Amino acid sequence: MFPDKDAGRENRFEAVVVGVSAGGLKALQVILSELDKKFHPSVIIVQHISPAADNFLPRFLNKKSALPVKQADEKEVIKSGYVYIAPPDYHLLVEEDKTFSLSVDGKINYARPCIDVLFETAAYAYGAALVGLLLTGANRDGSQGLKKIKEAGGLTIVEDPKTAEVPIMPQGAIKTLDVDHILSLRTIAPFLNIQVA
Repeated sequence: MFPDKDAGRENRFEAVVVGVSAGGLKALQVILSELDKKFHPSVIIVQHISPAADNFLPRFLNKKSALPVKQADEKEVIKSGYVYIAPPDYHLLVEEDKTFSLSVDGKINYARPCIDVLFETAAYAYGAALVGLLLTGANRDGSQGLKKIKEAGGLTIVEDPKTAEVPIMPQGAIKTLDVDHILSLRTIAPFLNIQVA
């Protein structure tokens, strides 16, 4: 379906940042269940969730994923092949030394955690070695962060609004920047396995 990446090329990408809101549980389940167990980059996810949420999301996704899934912790070193979920009611930031920071600064785009915060800090830390992926959602969060990833030389992917449970967030990104790829939900994981892993 997708052309193979160059056989002799080293892994260009170190991390994939994912932003998702309304409809996210299904979208994340589809993608993580299809990622190869040898997927090299770390996967860092902001899902808009209730501040009172417990750790259901990482536990649920850990059962669906071949990669280990956990909630991100303050000062944690980001490891290849792991999936990290932003904890409820904290902004998740990536520091220059590729560790996490958590912040209780005010909501941005009506959300904490905010997708733009993760995307922008990750763009600064990883530069061209970063993939930004924006999925289903009901607000405009993520568009500006995706733009920063593109400006830093990273790869930008948006879920096709036709397959998004709520198309507002993907549509906003497509209007904001010239994204590299617009992919249906079912083709995202196969694309990542071939082009990014």
